[in-house]
Amino acid sequence: MPKARILLADDHRMFLAGIERLLSAEFDIVGSVDSGRAVLEQAPVLKPDVVVIDVSMPLLNGIDTVRQLRAVVPQIHVVFLSMHGDAMFVQDAIDAGADAYVLKREAPEQLITAIHMVLRGQSYFPHLECHDGNGLQENGDGGQRPRLGLLTERQREVLQLVAEGRQLKEIAWILGVSTKTVEFHKYRLMKLLGVQSNSELTAFAIRHGLRAD
Repeated sequence: MPKARILLADDHRMFLAGIERLLSAEFDIVGSVDSGRAVLEQAPVLKPDVVVIDVSMPLLNGIDTVRQLRAVVPQIHVVFLSMHGDAMFVQDAIDAGADAYVLKREAPEQLITAIHMVLRGQSYFPHLECHDGNGLQENGDGGQRPRLGLLTERQREVLQLVAEGRQLKEIAWILGVSTKTVEFHKYRLMKLLGVQSNSELTAFAIRHGLRAD
């Protein structure tokens, strides 16, 4: 019986190499990439059975990558492997179309289990019991953090690229739009989130896993 085909996506190369060694005994590792946009390019070509992907990825975060991937290859299985244990991230992953969510610190024990389960058509969310049930997660001061789902796909893309320190012209080139369009989305983002500067946009992006701290 042929081994299941796995595509790995994480921007930490040493961690990625370790996960590849962990999985290669049981699965066929067809590729490893280091950005969300690379996943969208390679998955239709490599045709993996499962994509194992981090939440915080450069150019396009894991959540939005999976949203777009599902539109292209809806039959693919997705396992998130992330350092973020916040219920907000788990719920966003589910909303994007994830089949499983595993924390990196638990990867050796739970990742292989998660992959086998999703290949059988099951889901695996061992941390879902911490979800508060209303789609929002409390922050440290007792308030509510706005969910990324309140933003459009394009707004999330612009937010991430601004938080990565990219200039408007570079963002326009990456997204294939005009600089004016990027300026418009950035303006709408700042109004919607109630922030006044790039540093505040960056802080929001870090809190929501769009950029590593």
